[in-house]
Amino acid sequence: MLARILTPFIRRVEVRGDSMAPTYVEGEVVTAFRRWRKVRVGDVVVLSDPRSTGRLLLKRCRARHGSRIDVRGDNAAASTDSREFGPVEIKNVTWLIYAPRAPIDPTMDS
Repeated sequence: MLARILTPFIRRVEVRGDSMAPTYVEGEVVTAFRRWRKVRVGDVVVLSDPRSTGRLLLKRCRARHGSRIDVRGDNAAASTDSREFGPVEIKNVTWLIYAPRAPIDPTMDS
């Protein structure tokens, strides 16, 4: 019963592909919440793919431009994002990732 009540508000999302690596890796499952606030720069979001109906993308918000946002994958070499399809309408963002991790800078020493 509780799962049925929470499903419209909480969702488990499996990462597919390498566009968000090394921050999020393929096969990892992250928790997403129905968007309840404005999208902020740095947020990791789940949005409708502007090129393909029914397909979802996991990307990071890099900039806001009024009612549109620029989204990018953390792994630029493996990501299809706003550099290709342009800024997206904020209304296409349906989920926010709970406790998003900061992008990992591969040039920094551990």
